Amino acid sequence: MQHTSSNLYGMRPPLATQLADLIVEIDHIAIAVENLDEAIRWYSRDLGFLLVERRATKGEHSSMVSAVMETGRTMVVLLQGTCPNSQISRFLAKFGSGVHHIAFAVADLDEAILRATEAGNMADTPIIGNEGIRQIFLRRDPMTGVRVELIERRGGSFTDQNVEHLFRALEEKDLY
Repeated sequence: MQHTSSNLYGMRPPLATQLADLIVEIDHIAIAVENLDEAIRWYSRDLGFLLVERRATKGEHSSMVSAVMETGRTMVVLLQGTCPNSQISRFLAKFGSGVHHIAFAVADLDEAILRATEAGNMADTPIIGNEGIRQIFLRRDPMTGVRVELIERRGGSFTDQNVEHLFRALEEKDLY
């Protein structure tokens, strides 16, 4: 079989073409769930993930609770809305439980944003930064409900502050 750079649709998707050489790995996958405690139990008991941290994030009008689960180099972030107008609750109402966003670790966030924009993928948040970490959310795919996050880590990790800034940036635009 001859190797080509096209996919089943006959061409490479524009975002993948633009970002392929900048994506280092999947940083994390965020899963929207109806019941955070049950999801933690399932990921722990049935899949062997360890609970690394729990967090409550508040916006102006709503909030969420989350749990970071890890096994090896794999990170899953579980998200649950705390009220019906929460971004996560609204996501669940429209798309059901499942992948809320996929965060791709990139080597150069500024270049990745430039290339994504050139491919027609606009950002929904400003760059949110903290010591050693910078991240941004792109527009949600209307067909799958999945949002892409681009994240550049230089030794930093999530903090309450940067998670809250991302949450509030989406809330400000009434996005979920």
